[in-house]
Amino acid sequence: MQTPIFQVDSFTTKPFKGNPAGVCLLDSPKDEAWMQSVAAEMNLSETAFLCPKKDGYHLRWFTPKTEVRLCGHATLASAHILYEFGYYEESETIEFYTLSGTLTSSFDNGTILLDFPRLEPTVIETPQVLIEALGQIPLSTVVSGGTHVLAELENESLVRNFDPDFEKISKLPQGEVMITAKAEPGKYDFVSRFFAPQLGINEDPVTGSAHCLLGPYWAEKLGKTEFHAFQASPRGGDVYVRLKGDRVVIGGKAVTIFRADLIRH
Repeated sequence: MQTPIFQVDSFTTKPFKGNPAGVCLLDSPKDEAWMQSVAAEMNLSETAFLCPKKDGYHLRWFTPKTEVRLCGHATLASAHILYEFGYYEESETIEFYTLSGTLTSSFDNGTILLDFPRLEPTVIETPQVLIEALGQIPLSTVVSGGTHVLAELENESLVRNFDPDFEKISKLPQGEVMITAKAEPGKYDFVSRFFAPQLGINEDPVTGSAHCLLGPYWAEKLGKTEFHAFQASPRGGDVYVRLKGDRVVIGGKAVTIFRADLIRH
């Protein structure tokens, strides 16, 4: 039996921008080794695997190297496929059962809204290895959950023009490194970039889950709870962020690039 698989560009309205994700629709559970092999074959930052259950879908995410607990752009891509190909009406809410609990997706005026867990920023002393990796002293550093380290740089230009040394970044004890800055006056509130070479992702083009931490961080800085953010990777992408108690609403658009069928299992 053939298994449909899609490639979707998330957090963009333009093909070949935003963050590409694989979406594999299963009719029954598959073992981890098989899903990991498919993710390695797709060779995207994440491939999502959806398996139906009575009131929603089991959802798992794999990089080319490992399974991850939370992924924003591949969840956005999954919801996009389910809405676009008629598995759900745009008026319906989708429930995803994941390693990070139940996540939901809704559709509002062309934008997909994901309900994700909020991550609280905790200020720490700036590690020397982070200063060496960045080549500069950040304004402040925060961590959350033991896997993220977030450094604020002085201005947007420093974020956009940062030339990452992935070898140095890979030596940080945290597996996921973000840099951010307040945006210049105009369309966006803040900009960011995201690096995770330990996970096989040197630079992730647009990282929805990172905004579960970025949103609370900038709420304290800017005194607001809704943001229009830009992830300033070479591909780039727009992310809508709204804080909602202990949750963060992550919003974006997506474009289907292709559909294929896996014929070898």
